[in-house]
Amino acid sequence: MTTKTKRNTPPSSRDARNLPAHNARFARPAAVAESAFVRIADPAALTETLCVQEDRVVDRANTVSWGRLKLQLPQSPLRAHFVKARVRAHEYPDGALAVFHGPRCIARYSARGEEISEVPTCASVTPCSPPSRTLRAAFGGGPRGPSLTAAALGVTGPMQVGTKKPPSGRTKKLSLKKLENVAPAAI
Repeated sequence: MTTKTKRNTPPSSRDARNLPAHNARFARPAAVAESAFVRIADPAALTETLCVQEDRVVDRANTVSWGRLKLQLPQSPLRAHFVKARVRAHEYPDGALAVFHGPRCIARYSARGEEISEVPTCASVTPCSPPSRTLRAAFGGGPRGPSLTAAALGVTGPMQVGTKKPPSGRTKKLSLKKLENVAPAAI
């Protein structure tokens, strides 16, 4: 046999009876009449902060798995492929996806896994840096000249740079006995 006590009453009816007495006793006017909510300067930064981020390793097919989706990574001027590379997948509050390699955004996808070809314009996403000197040299040089590691013009074969090596491949090392026998003037 149970008895109905104050403890067993539903909270909604208990609060409805006690709320006016509680407010009369403890309520105070706000110290500042303005709203405590502040407008955020960059909503894209908030979106990047509130997204779900997980590390992934790129498959041999140059794809990243996210749930039941396989996200195909597009060709990139940065690398020939991203196979076995560690990447970070972001899922945004609206369901959109993005794949990052370090600070660079490799690709963006819709919630259904379709690639979005538009380049992000928000300030929170780091833009790609210009290609390296080696990459510019592979495509015929760039605005600052050829790569420092590119072959010199007119060189057709490998050339030896530096001193000649001894024919035996070994250098003569003097042992302690031989050093004792050598005259001090010769050393």
